[in-house]
Amino acid sequence: MTRLRKLGAVVATAIATAYGTTVILHEPLVSFSDYGGGSRLEALRKRLHAPGAIVPSREVQQEALLAAGKSNPLDVLVIGGGATGSGAALDAVTRGLRVGLVEREDFAAGTSSRSTKLLHGGVRYLEKAVFNLDYGQFKLVLHALEERKQVIENAPHLCHALPCMTPCFSWFEVVYYWMGLKMYDLVAGRQLLHLSRYYSTKESVELFPTLAREVKDRSLRGTVVYYDGQMNDARLNVGLACTAALAGAAVLNHAEVVSLLKDDDGKRIIGARIRDNLNGKEFDTYAKVIVNAGGPFCDSIRKMANKNAQEMISPSSGVHIILPDYYSPDGMGLIVPKTKDGRVVFMLPWLGRTVAGTTDSSTNITYLPEPHEDEIQFILEAISDYLNVKVRRSDVLSAWSGIRPLAVDPTAKNTESISRDHVVCEDYPGLVTITGGKWTTYRSMAEDAVNAAIKSGKLTPTSGCVTNNLRIVGGEGWEPSSFTVLAQQYKRMKSTHGGKVVPGVMDSAAAKHLSGAYGSLAERVAAIAQNEGLGKRLAHGYPYLEAEVAYCARNEYCESAIDFIARRTRLAFLETDAARKALPRVIEILANEHKWESSKQKEELEKATEFLKTFKSSKNAQFHDGKHN
Repeated sequence: MTRLRKLGAVVATAIATAYGTTVILHEPLVSFSDYGGGSRLEALRKRLHAPGAIVPSREVQQEALLAAGKSNPLDVLVIGGGATGSGAALDAVTRGLRVGLVEREDFAAGTSSRSTKLLHGGVRYLEKAVFNLDYGQFKLVLHALEERKQVIENAPHLCHALPCMTPCFSWFEVVYYWMGLKMYDLVAGRQLLHLSRYYSTKESVELFPTLAREVKDRSLRGTVVYYDGQMNDARLNVGLACTAALAGAAVLNHAEVVSLLKDDDGKRIIGARIRDNLNGKEFDTYAKVIVNAGGPFCDSIRKMANKNAQEMISPSSGVHIILPDYYSPDGMGLIVPKTKDGRVVFMLPWLGRTVAGTTDSSTNITYLPEPHEDEIQFILEAISDYLNVKVRRSDVLSAWSGIRPLAVDPTAKNTESISRDHVVCEDYPGLVTITGGKWTTYRSMAEDAVNAAIKSGKLTPTSGCVTNNLRIVGGEGWEPSSFTVLAQQYKRMKSTHGGKVVPGVMDSAAAKHLSGAYGSLAERVAAIAQNEGLGKRLAHGYPYLEAEVAYCARNEYCESAIDFIARRTRLAFLETDAARKALPRVIEILANEHKWESSKQKEELEKATEFLKTFKSSKNAQFHDGKHN
């Protein structure tokens, strides 16, 4: 009875919090009325989403960092341009602080581009919370579900709800998963995306034609479908960085922190020595507070301040593979909660292909993690049990690994337990570290980091946090039907080898892609395709256009071929061979935009080719999805 009472209390708290009664789990956000009835927020939105708004050039951003000297320091300098770092820069600058951000490689170059692509509350964590009567786990789920809805609303062109099917092979599983996922709905409350529901075997196979009816002598009894969010992670990250830049932050990719600067007494961090990795030049930037958002690499930054700093990262690797689209239907994912070794396996439609993966396993920290062949084989074997199609290694179009920075709080008395939540700490004055957590909660992680920075530096922001209701660039005014404007009003002008420019149709596939990737800014890309003769596709079977290379070089700080094929578009992640074939043309357009010499172009080709080798696709993988010749 005691356990049931505790469980009842957990559920009651879920209902109360989710539906707006008096139970409070988190500190309330600052009301928009604190900014004069929302006028400041509206002015900020107008600035970000003005029709002619253009991010400052990379040169202007670097000059702003150079100008931040001892007598005129930034309020906050963020190290790391992943989701949390870019989110922190956006949060801080929209509070009226002077902000800089530096990233060693490119925005989302590390973990933030290698995620599962899901925005989720954590069904497994809810299961643990119920069975272990763990209120801490429950709060993680509740908070993540709140943030999930906010992320989707703030970047509607890059995020959407995705139904996920859980197969059941006994009536017990049907009841168990149905009840569990109904509780997931209940906890989401007003943040619910769509209600979960049960489908019979016949209905399930109609919805997911490749789903097996028999698995190891067990017959399918139906499925339970629930909803989580899905995103284009790297483009969302780039969007955050560009939004921060438009709001006034000095953001600089390919800029590496080589050392931290201390005050005369050596007791506080007051800045950083930065190297521009594009030209090798070094400079100092001063700030009242440094926010270390280095993800898996945050310990290396902490050790610049204190070489004896206790490590707080327990790295965990997640391997993912890309398969042709016929493995899963468009608009329906498949999630198997427990495979033969207890891991979760999922198979989700993503950008016209199928992404499949496992949960995380321990690993070492490396800049370019590579998936092990046994992990790829495990995924293939695991999903083959639940499909009625032949699963082949030759179908793997791309495969990658990402490192998740699971965190241990170095200031905690008990450091044995690894946190699934994020950790904010200041174990050296002037250096605030934020790590752990997950993509879904990046916004609240950034908020916590900025709150800690304000406290550390005794900063005086002009407002509180506003990012819970602030759309990123491209999100304002976007509608799912926006692609029709591109299809109806623009042509794809294509330059031939003979120098002629011939018109082509802005087909639905290209229009939907541009609208989904750039949101309300897609017309700028379409205009380049039409007016500058850059309307050709970059790769057979994919909607990416030459115009995107020019647009991203001018408007999204795309400084290398890898930046483009991996983060501005997702070609490297979707099909390694297609990305390799597109490289010469990508480099040609970038060379024209950035005025590269032939030696630089050759270097870019070599670097990008080596980069693609870390994506373990099958060399004889073929593109046979029945849609393209």
